[in-house]
Amino acid sequence: MPTVDDAAFSGSDVVEMLASLGQALYVWDLGSDTLQWSAGADHVLGVRDRDRIDTGRRFAELVAPATAVSRFDMVARSGTAAPGSKVAFCVEYGFFPEGPSGASVWLEDSGRWLAGADGRPVRVSGIVRVVTARHEREQDLTFRSRFDPLTGEMNRARLAEVVEEGLETAHKYRSSIGFLLAAIDNLAVINNAYGFDVADDVIAAVARRLRSRLRGGDAIGRFSGNKFGILIHNCSAEDLDVAARRLIEAMRSDVVHTKAGPVAVTISLGGVVAPRHARSTPEIFLRAQETLDAAKLRRRGAFVAYVPSVEREGQRRANALITDEIVGALNQRRVSLAFQPIVATTSRDVAFLEALMRVRGADGTLLDGAQVVPVAERLGLVRLIDHRVLELALAELAERPEVRLSINVSPSSTLDREWCDLLSAGLRRAPEMGRRLIVEITESAAIRDVDATRAFVTRVRDLGCLAAIDDFGAGYTSFRNLRELAVDMVKIDGGFVARMQASRDDRAFVETLVRLARQMDLKAVAEWVQDEATAAALAEIGCDYLQGSLFGMPQERAAPAVHGAA
Repeated sequence: MPTVDDAAFSGSDVVEMLASLGQALYVWDLGSDTLQWSAGADHVLGVRDRDRIDTGRRFAELVAPATAVSRFDMVARSGTAAPGSKVAFCVEYGFFPEGPSGASVWLEDSGRWLAGADGRPVRVSGIVRVVTARHEREQDLTFRSRFDPLTGEMNRARLAEVVEEGLETAHKYRSSIGFLLAAIDNLAVINNAYGFDVADDVIAAVARRLRSRLRGGDAIGRFSGNKFGILIHNCSAEDLDVAARRLIEAMRSDVVHTKAGPVAVTISLGGVVAPRHARSTPEIFLRAQETLDAAKLRRRGAFVAYVPSVEREGQRRANALITDEIVGALNQRRVSLAFQPIVATTSRDVAFLEALMRVRGADGTLLDGAQVVPVAERLGLVRLIDHRVLELALAELAERPEVRLSINVSPSSTLDREWCDLLSAGLRRAPEMGRRLIVEITESAAIRDVDATRAFVTRVRDLGCLAAIDDFGAGYTSFRNLRELAVDMVKIDGGFVARMQASRDDRAFVETLVRLARQMDLKAVAEWVQDEATAAALAEIGCDYLQGSLFGMPQERAAPAVHGAA
């Protein structure tokens, strides 16, 4: 093999240094096809027979056929340039040092070619270095950017691209596609029972089984933790139903084998046909998720297909308007408080006030919590609302030292460390305000996660505040749970209180709740008290406080409350 002398490469020390770094210099004369290399090039490239790389043609025979672009492509087919000019290039390709039957390495090849009198390349000088490790890292990163490492299927981003391509094809050829969203039922139970490694086994096994039941050309990707998105080409509503039933039965037909043993797994599915019922990828995903949620409400292993609903679409538009109002109100400080009095049963003196959130629309209309909170919870905005309500309540307590307030927190805020941090920061400036603040948690939220609620109540009480269970009776909290929560007060659900005079059962139930509160040394508040007869009945059974239209509707400016009454 011809070897370029040291002078051609500016000294043997440079050549040796490059070789030690896994790099080799070369000069390629295109007229004679001769390749001259710096000393040690055979060791850098891993070539035993140095004659195999002494011409451009022989070298090209060792380049991986699957390589998209080689040095020959970059130089010999690069067109023309001004005579005498030098054109830079850089290319990366696979290389077989021992021929196509051996192992491959990856080379980065960069340099310049010299244009001859006709503007075509006549001579190339460059440097080659082995970049196999870098190439493998890049390939791994590329794979991870497009595929889920656990299942080997497409990740959500790539799935969205494939669905978009399928939708474009459906539009172009006036056909349709189906999209199924499949969720593993009760994966959290599997996590708790067997551990996350077994749950991962289940996810991977479900992906394999779903893949095995798809037609050729259809696609599957991991949509999120326990969910898979499935694209079905040329799919009618009937085809979608058949595919869903086939996948459900595939999971029911056999257990999933894991390192912990066999695990019974079912899936629920929601689906939509597009573009008939969804005209964009986000809309496809949204409607598939809606139908999946509906399927889960039915039973495990159910399937629901999207069907247009005038009522649902109207509600979605209304939700979108309310969402805009919520975001705008938060940004423009149009969230305020209204205050409803809670009175002592015997004296009828105002004991404290419940601070209720109000959102004033851009057009001046006022929305109350019943209109705003359900939408805000679904859209993940309720946390921001709770933060704003707390800020307003603390400001009211600071401005009016005679006022005692209660505020409501959503279930998500009981898990929000930042809410408690905000409360702590506000009370740090004026600790005495904690004694004038009651934090209300709905009973349904409390019994959903008793341990988390107990931790939240403990922190609230450690800050000097009182804690109350709102809508007490609606969720049927057990005696043990109520004792573990260690709250100070219960507010009896107004639905039972409002029917006390008409229903003996409701009166007996309210009496039982009041008696339970007294036995546990808790204060009891009756909500929705609308008439004197109900107030008298509540006084008779020993209820501590009353709240309702009989004593005043919520007003935007607080009336004073008696210190220490709560």
